[in-house]
Amino acid sequence: MKTSFIIFLLSLIFATSCKKNTMTTLDSKVQPPIVAKKPTNLEKHDDVRVDNYFWLNDRENQEVIDYLEQENTYNDKMTAHTKKFQTDLFEEMKSRIKEDDSSVPYKLNGYWYLTRFEKGKDYPIYSRKKESLDAEEEILFDCNKEAEGHSYYRLSGLSISPDNRLAAFGVDTVSRRKYTIRIKNLETGEIYPETIETTTGGSTWATDSKTLFYTKKNEETLRSDKIYRHALGTPVSDDIEVFNETDDTFSTFVYKTKSKKYLVIGSSSTLTSEYRILRADDPTGEFKVFQPRIRGVEYGIAHYNDHFYVLTNADEATNFKLMKVPEGNTAKENWKDVIPHRKDVLIEDVEIFKEYLVISERNNGLNKINIKRWDGTADYYLPFDNETYTAYVSANPDFDTKNLRYSYNSLTTPNSVIDFDMKSKEKEVKKEQDVLGGKFDKNNYVSERVWATAEDGTKIPVSLIYRKGIQKDGNNPLLQYGYGSYGSTIDPYFSTARLSLLDRGFIYAIAHIRGSEYLGRSWYEDGKLLKKKNTFTDFIDCSKSLIAQGYTSADHLYAMGGSAGGLLMGAIVNMAPELYNGVVAAVPFVDVVSTMLDDSIPLTTGEYDEWGNPNEKEYYAYMKSYSPYDNVVAQEYPNMLITTGLHDSQVQYWEPAKWVAKLRELKTDNNLLVLHTNMEAGHGGASGRFEALKEVAEEYAFLLDLESIKE
Repeated sequence: MKTSFIIFLLSLIFATSCKKNTMTTLDSKVQPPIVAKKPTNLEKHDDVRVDNYFWLNDRENQEVIDYLEQENTYNDKMTAHTKKFQTDLFEEMKSRIKEDDSSVPYKLNGYWYLTRFEKGKDYPIYSRKKESLDAEEEILFDCNKEAEGHSYYRLSGLSISPDNRLAAFGVDTVSRRKYTIRIKNLETGEIYPETIETTTGGSTWATDSKTLFYTKKNEETLRSDKIYRHALGTPVSDDIEVFNETDDTFSTFVYKTKSKKYLVIGSSSTLTSEYRILRADDPTGEFKVFQPRIRGVEYGIAHYNDHFYVLTNADEATNFKLMKVPEGNTAKENWKDVIPHRKDVLIEDVEIFKEYLVISERNNGLNKINIKRWDGTADYYLPFDNETYTAYVSANPDFDTKNLRYSYNSLTTPNSVIDFDMKSKEKEVKKEQDVLGGKFDKNNYVSERVWATAEDGTKIPVSLIYRKGIQKDGNNPLLQYGYGSYGSTIDPYFSTARLSLLDRGFIYAIAHIRGSEYLGRSWYEDGKLLKKKNTFTDFIDCSKSLIAQGYTSADHLYAMGGSAGGLLMGAIVNMAPELYNGVVAAVPFVDVVSTMLDDSIPLTTGEYDEWGNPNEKEYYAYMKSYSPYDNVVAQEYPNMLITTGLHDSQVQYWEPAKWVAKLRELKTDNNLLVLHTNMEAGHGGASGRFEALKEVAEEYAFLLDLESIKE
């Protein structure tokens, strides 16, 4: 859930304006591009919207490409004076990272698997060792070699066959999340001729190590809509379609249970789930529906012994409950409670072991890990001792073990990977995140959780970190981050890169606004559909509270968000531009109405349960009332840095491009507005390990320059 942002910067030194003490008048010799206005009337529900920049949605139009390039050139000119600072920040952040690093190995089916990086290289190396960590290393994939000749490269969905001989893997070299699956013989190094195009990248082997199941994407919408079965050594054109998800609000996927007994096809929308199961040793058999979909009922399944365990919101279990059902009769009427619903505890996930059940929970916004023995002789929680931490169950592929692997970090504490003996309750820290350079001491920083009061009286939590000794006099620069959609929760996490802001006097805040599940499922329900505006007003009210408490002021407050968080940025600058000196909006979803009316755009139909379907008048009117692009008006706006990727499949590049054009047309200030389009990347930004870090350096230079911090 964490996304890297392509961020760009400021460029001239500004004289003090009447409103913000850090800005000056822009150099009139450097003029932004002028984009042609070509009005298009968009009519729905007897309402006509005039979109002057609708024509920018054609990436094959050379005039569009020329405009994006002109914006990039303008951005380069306006940020020229910060280039050295960007380089210095990049080197500073890179110097904290151990370049020759490796993951903690995990054991699966007789092999220890690990991922490592070598000094000076951008991409991971995947390897394994047979039985013992002292055994000879077997290189599976060196992505540094595979990435040669590509400006973007990502390997995903590495799937090892049960006989350990083969690896299926997906590769994307465009950043549009259209992966090509290939199969490699790990004994000979040969990559087989089978080439499976336009997939999610993920795949699952049957028990025979000869049959592979994978998910195809629709070529136009990129919706994951079909599951295929491939027999090793046969033409891909002969692959059998085993499932077609015809409801365009659902996506489908395939995996194998941790017990290895069942293959599972899942279908899901925002509000509804459905699964099909098939014994993994019978790959040509017919998948059986586990429980037919019921609108509004979500469930997930895990297999253990002769039962399935079902995590579900059925029976009005808003925060979910855990149930079980015999594997031979899985219909909902046979589900029985294991852990009943609790109003104050959200069950987020479960992990099943031979002797233990591990439940990931959230209570009052905090992560909890509950461990139970199946025989009832143990039931306890792992102890955590503050309010600004993140703890989560990590990779645990081994079913028959008493060791639980989990990770822990906080705003002030680097990440640790911990193996916990569930029987003896002893823990072993397998790896602590290194912060190189000899300057970091967590005792120099303070983290806390404060609460803001929203306009409707709701208390909104905010996690903060800053260096010790700050004065609450309103003069501190503060970066407030938010997301607030899809129930995705941004937990308080440690960042080595963030130290470059903190050590220069910035406070960093995460606003846990409605639309996430930070305070349970109802917290999400109160920030979606016809309650979406709560997300925006919560963020604004958090800003007002931080100002009122003296942490910062409007002259020194900054906001940041990406994707759906970019929608948040677009909304707050329309609603309360006076609160912020600068805003970073990365790959922002800002043309809500037009996008949600276009069911040919990737992901649109699957989003109806999140935003509403604007083909219905009520949702159309509500969306239009907050859609950032539709609500740009003649007023002053903060300094803004807006980024996108030409190949973005989630938020199309033309949304931020149109938004910038309209902002330039209507805004009444002289504040900086720059757009940067990565012409080679998509939603996640650059693929290289340190290329992504350069983007963070650009982002931070933007913020620091607004504060007249030059080094």
